[in-house]
Amino acid sequence: MSGRGGPDPYDDAYGESSGSGDGRDGPGRGGEPDLPSHPAGPPRIPPQRPAAEDSGHWPGPLDGGIPAPRPPTADETPTAKRTPERGPERGSERSSEPDSEPATCSEPESAPEPRPDPAAPGAEPESAALGPEPEANPEPEPEPERPASAPPSPPPYTPPSPYAPPAAPLAAPTPSAPLALPHNLLRSLLGAWALTACSQEETAAVEAHLNHCPSCAEEALRLRDAVGLLHTEHSLDLDPMLRSRVLAGCLGRRPARIPMPGWAGAYDAEAARLDALLRDMGEAEWRAPVRLKWFDGRRLTSRDTTVAGVIGHLMVVDGIVATSLGLPDPLGADAPGSPQARTEAYWHHEPGAAYGSGPPGAVRELWREQGHALVRTVSFAGRGVAELDVPYGDFALPIRDAFLDRALECWVHAGDIAEAIDYPYEPPASTHLKAMIDLCARLLPGTLAERRRAGLASPPRRLVEAGTPGRTLHLQVEGTGGGDWYIPLDSPAAMAAPEEAVATIALDQEAFYLLASGHVPPQEAAAGLSGDTEAIRDVLFAAASLSRL
Repeated sequence: MSGRGGPDPYDDAYGESSGSGDGRDGPGRGGEPDLPSHPAGPPRIPPQRPAAEDSGHWPGPLDGGIPAPRPPTADETPTAKRTPERGPERGSERSSEPDSEPATCSEPESAPEPRPDPAAPGAEPESAALGPEPEANPEPEPEPERPASAPPSPPPYTPPSPYAPPAAPLAAPTPSAPLALPHNLLRSLLGAWALTACSQEETAAVEAHLNHCPSCAEEALRLRDAVGLLHTEHSLDLDPMLRSRVLAGCLGRRPARIPMPGWAGAYDAEAARLDALLRDMGEAEWRAPVRLKWFDGRRLTSRDTTVAGVIGHLMVVDGIVATSLGLPDPLGADAPGSPQARTEAYWHHEPGAAYGSGPPGAVRELWREQGHALVRTVSFAGRGVAELDVPYGDFALPIRDAFLDRALECWVHAGDIAEAIDYPYEPPASTHLKAMIDLCARLLPGTLAERRRAGLASPPRRLVEAGTPGRTLHLQVEGTGGGDWYIPLDSPAAMAAPEEAVATIALDQEAFYLLASGHVPPQEAAAGLSGDTEAIRDVLFAAASLSRL
């Protein structure tokens, strides 16, 4: 600022130093100390000074005005300088403000008149001495005179200038030293540290201690590895073969007095797996809609029911096997013989079971108790029961194949239920799965002959005597439960021979499951085909016809 407020930027701009002046307000004014130099800038033409500037009021950032100097009092000497006290003077409010925008002055200014002391008697108020003020920036009321013994009042708040230099960046905090904790306490915190449950100070103390204590470092490593096992990403379901391994280990030490037949093991395992899926279901899941699918010989067919309706269907079809063993039939004495007719009768007489009303899971207990009774009965019956036939209406199966059929249906419908409630379900154990696929392969020649009698398959190409080799199809199933099977094409009584193979069907066990359960149409089965296309088509349609409600 020029004049009273501070250095004039034109000092450095024109290269003039302070010294003996000519009495004007500007560079080289006499009677004042040397002003500090400022960086030179381009010269500017100062604007015309308004009338308010002559009376001590400056436009711009110093709207409050700069007061005129007052004569020294009696207790001041002309040579000593006195630090101005903060009081009602107007100049004190602006003196602390940085020179953010220096004002320019090019015209000479008349010497300021001495201002009377406000404390002197008869002196007129300061506002009157300064004259009228601009309307745009009204001045605050003068503060009352305070006694000399009172502490100085804080300066009024001044908004920061937009041209103020940026604040210096804060220094980075100095890291604090770890807590000094005893060894026993630090060792007791290892478990919480492994679980990341310590505070920041405790964590720093524990980690600093681990660098100097080998025993605690070894214990911390073991605890951290144990915590990693708690966050496994694998399924929490038990291994389906765990039950079989546990039972095998127990029976190896002490054989059962009445062992279960090996051919009943697949049904026992699949029923147990399905029961484990149903055990923790809630009421809403028991009423979840399920769509049952099968191939009726010509096209895919479906039927909508619920989880409870599916378990009721399994129970009444298992009742066919129960009746053959002399156990009570869940449908009574006059129950139909075919699985579909029995299921329709059950859903008709028990509509609540088909649509999920009634107590949730009540049908599960009936089905599971009946399954236990089937396994106990064949275990007590001995070896002769294996050749007992079980009628399924239009056909009959030996009881050992009937148990495999019930195991396969448990797996198929368990997959339907798991899909309905969005739950993963693994395939059976490899030994059980291979036995189920083997049953389907052994049923294919008879099913193919039935389709020929119904006019749904091509006639035989070559008639052969029973027991002699004939045309054969090579069925290759890949997977842990897969294998190679040879299907006679012209007659169920003909002997299948690898050298007589005229076609090959190769598919994995999942594709075979979808085909044999009627979940995909035969023409869309994901299979590798080669050879006689007519024979391939007949066998694919026969495999799909194995499915039923």
